[in-house]
Amino acid sequence: MLLAKVKGNIVSTQKNSNLVSHKLLIIHQIDLYGNYIGKKDVIALDLLDAGIGDTVLVVQEGSAIKQILGHRKAPVHTMIVAIVDQIEINKNIIQ
Repeated sequence: MLLAKVKGNIVSTQKNSNLVSHKLLIIHQIDLYGNYIGKKDVIALDLLDAGIGDTVLVVQEGSAIKQILGHRKAPVHTMIVAIVDQIEINKNIIQ
């Protein structure tokens, strides 16, 4: 799992039938302090209604996504599994 910040939306009028009614978001990995890591944006499947600017917890593995969706038919590599309210390290709240 990793932390990421939602940077944007993907609008697609045509998509794989297993993705119909699911939202796709552009995310970028962050560190614990909200700083972007690396240069790569990623597209993630969102079933939780996250929005631009939200900090999210993401999985990038097939077996976790299969368990959440209940099948292997969707071509998904990255999925948002939680919207982060705050991060606390040693009793210091970061977010």
